[in-house]
Amino acid sequence: MIRVTKIFNFEMAHALWNYNGPCKNIHGHSYKLLVTVSGIPESDIENMKYGMVIDFGDLKRIVNENIIARFDHSVVVSKNAPHKFMQNIDQMFDKYEISEYQPTCENMVAHFAGIISDKLPANVSLHNLRLFETENSYADWFASDNEKQ
Repeated sequence: MIRVTKIFNFEMAHALWNYNGPCKNIHGHSYKLLVTVSGIPESDIENMKYGMVIDFGDLKRIVNENIIARFDHSVVVSKNAPHKFMQNIDQMFDKYEISEYQPTCENMVAHFAGIISDKLPANVSLHNLRLFETENSYADWFASDNEKQ
């Protein structure tokens, strides 16, 4: 079993609904997402992916299409927040996400794990994600912590 990791960067704004600190205001972060998958490297010498757990290009495509394209330069707020105003100001809010959850780093990393897991090839598993919200603050998600008992 081998683990491979690819790193992604994106910019995103969010606001924490009903929070009692400065993060209740719309503000942005430069996020860094580390995606680690695991699997057994391809052993068929005739296969063009010989020796790979996953082609880094394939992993890049999966994450770019399903996470980066959706969340980069977007504003994310909880469905509980009064978000309707964003629909009327397309000069500022043409890319926004109304989430089912409070858009904390913890909730976002769990959400991203569900999205990425569903898109991986059958022989590759999501091992963990690490989402940096700032240079020195991050949340981790590990498959082993989330296995159904």
